[in-house]
Amino acid sequence: MPIMTWIKDETVAIITMTNGENRQNLDFAKTLNAMLDEIIADKSITALIITSNDEKNFSQGIDVVWIMDNMQKNNHQPVIDFINEMDNVFKKLLLYPVPVIAAINGHAFGNGSIMSCACDFRFMRSDRGFFCFPEVNIGIPFRWGMNAFVKKAIPLHILSQMQFTGNRYTAPELEKHNIIVKACANQEDLMASAIAFAKTLQKKRGILGEMKRRLYNDIIKVLDADFMPPSAKINSLMMSD
Repeated sequence: MPIMTWIKDETVAIITMTNGENRQNLDFAKTLNAMLDEIIADKSITALIITSNDEKNFSQGIDVVWIMDNMQKNNHQPVIDFINEMDNVFKKLLLYPVPVIAAINGHAFGNGSIMSCACDFRFMRSDRGFFCFPEVNIGIPFRWGMNAFVKKAIPLHILSQMQFTGNRYTAPELEKHNIIVKACANQEDLMASAIAFAKTLQKKRGILGEMKRRLYNDIIKVLDADFMPPSAKINSLMMSD
């Protein structure tokens, strides 16, 4: 069974993550990167929505079990490859020449929340799911590149509260701070609202892509500088103190 699929609704592409909690590992990152390339090759696509078919989860973030298993075996390369491949996902979402919308249907934790911040717009259900950065509680600091683009989606004074407390936030709370476009009543409202919004964004790829390159130029520089070389060690990824 594939871990994600995509379909078209007229000119809107919809990626649906289909792997339960949608934990992110190297397979996840490679699959999403390839799917983003496949979608944008279709010249009729004018917008992209990313969502999940799980009843409870959008994405629970990184696959900690997979990472810890590799670290315990001193098998760093797959984890380094995952980090760099996810940076490629983030960069691709930031510069995607069509608008990208996260339809957050359930829990978005850690890298799941972070990935939604790389998107241009966010919608979220009010009746299910929390948005959370739990890194402070599990000892994984935000990387420089992550901080750079998350700040485009969340005001700094709110982001500092979210990062330093690890608290969970509801859709209405996020809507109040304009972190999401709309707090939707339920799953049906979520997808109807996201798709309807996406269909209003009939923009030319050339101008939108150039605007993103200029607007996010400083963020891209930080992401590029944060790239992990093949010889890197990842023991500092988890912080015990």
